[in-house]
Amino acid sequence: DVLNDIEIQGVGPVEGKSLLHLQCHFGQDTLCWARRGARVTGVDFSPVALDTAKALAEELGLEARFVLSDLYSLPDVLDERFDVVFASYGAVCWLPDLERWAAVVRRFLRPGGLFFLAEFHPALMMLDDGFEQIGYPYFNRGPLFFDVQGTYAQPDAPIRSSACVWNHSLADVIGALLRQGLRLEFFQEYDYSPYNCFPNFVETEKGRFRHAVYTGKLPLVYAVGARG
Repeated sequence: DVLNDIEIQGVGPVEGKSLLHLQCHFGQDTLCWARRGARVTGVDFSPVALDTAKALAEELGLEARFVLSDLYSLPDVLDERFDVVFASYGAVCWLPDLERWAAVVRRFLRPGGLFFLAEFHPALMMLDDGFEQIGYPYFNRGPLFFDVQGTYAQPDAPIRSSACVWNHSLADVIGALLRQGLRLEFFQEYDYSPYNCFPNFVETEKGRFRHAVYTGKLPLVYAVGARG
């Protein structure tokens, strides 16, 4: 089960609920929610990722549906509403327009349903490539381009690629949701990451990773819960 305490506590019990996982990639979190009793639908724009997700679901004997779609185009291919809409960790940085993103969230959330986002903190995203000092703006000043060695899953993989991301402030994220009429239910910040996926991070407690130099000085993750 790759879900962490932030996600589990934020979403709460899901047994019998319908859950839409946006930007699900190869479906690990999606299938973990299925294992907890949710009726899950995962969405991603990568056919390779979704093929892997479907294979994992079959291997594990879990019921799950996976939909191939760009996030912004999802209303054109899916016509339902869900009890829970969910996204996590490294999701919003790939999106140039959070107003359209929030509109998609609102479209698929049933009245009274919960949207939950667990995401890396934009203050963390200010650090340079070595995560040693400030290298990027907190606010969205346009796209940021990177040459990437390896992948987040395998940093030493013999792969080189280019990436384009956007930094979004907390006001960008929360404000976009509020402007769609969602009601903010909770907001929390954390001084640890549940994943050891950044340079110069160390495990200071079991399952909690912090910057080796800035331990306890930086917010690393935030969580938002909002009701439709």
